[in-house]
Amino acid sequence: MKKILITGGAGFIGAHVVRLFVNQYPNYHIFNLDALTYAGNLENLTDLESKPNYTFIKGDITNESFIQHTFKDHQFTDVIHLAAESHVDRSIHDPLAFAKTNILGTMILLNAFKSLWGSAWESHRFYHVSTDEVYGTLGEEGFFLETTAYNPNSPYSASKASSDHFVRTYGETYGLPYVISNCSNNYGPNQFPEKLIPLFINNILENKPLPVYGDGNYTRDWLFVIDHARAIDMVFHNGVNHETYNIGGFNEWKNIDLVKELCHQVDLKLGRKQGTSKALIAFVKDRPGHDLRYAIDASKIQNNLGWTPSVTFEEGLSKTIDWYLINDTWLDHVRSGQYQEYYNSKINS
Repeated sequence: MKKILITGGAGFIGAHVVRLFVNQYPNYHIFNLDALTYAGNLENLTDLESKPNYTFIKGDITNESFIQHTFKDHQFTDVIHLAAESHVDRSIHDPLAFAKTNILGTMILLNAFKSLWGSAWESHRFYHVSTDEVYGTLGEEGFFLETTAYNPNSPYSASKASSDHFVRTYGETYGLPYVISNCSNNYGPNQFPEKLIPLFINNILENKPLPVYGDGNYTRDWLFVIDHARAIDMVFHNGVNHETYNIGGFNEWKNIDLVKELCHQVDLKLGRKQGTSKALIAFVKDRPGHDLRYAIDASKIQNNLGWTPSVTFEEGLSKTIDWYLINDTWLDHVRSGQYQEYYNSKINS
């Protein structure tokens, strides 16, 4: 039996990966390790609590002693590493927190995996999930390839670039069997509302301003989170050791166009007069080191592993809005901070 450790599994992307693996592979045992910081929410996974092949472990990947003991106790056969500080604005205000979690935390996991399995690597894998932001910024043309040179422009992207390098170093130095994927901007259900799409859905519902950086012409490639989870599944099972796979949604949108589409769809779903939500758009001072454009060339994973996105951005956005409208209790708990009490309530029940 595979015993797979998924770090950050109570977070946005991690929860969707955990759910896919628990439901699709009943013969695997999935261990979800999460520190339950502000972005970790066990209410994302209430449907899995009774599953016999699922175990939650509360813990911090930067606690070396805890991680070493946890690896020894559970004998994890594989690791899918998603735990990370990921919000660029937060990284600008507190870069050391990002260095600690994203760099040191990754190294501690690598050491624990190496200590457990030594050089007996057959049938084991360390999968490091990263971001397209490590590549820096693009002009109006071109795409990020797996061979694109790293050029990070924020403390967040610099910390992720460093962690990527350490994973590769452990492969070259110790023979660790790793794969890396670099993904574009994710969106979908369960995303913490500090990110653009859930923040703006929340603000529209509460008739609050929609703050758009600069002139709104920053361009991103958007990836539906469930499609990302499917891609991670394919890379984990079929990817080639020591290879990198770029995962993108083939959906480039300027921020201002995305916001207008979001306003249009929410107004339509709420029966509001068109233009009501657009009136909330407010252009604000740009943030430092803001990358102009990200765009992923996902040809490698498409051609080698057969993965393609299942939805267009408009379809995925519609599904996302519907989820937030239906799951207003989840959103209320996040707004109030009540979700952070969920773990204690389960322990004490």
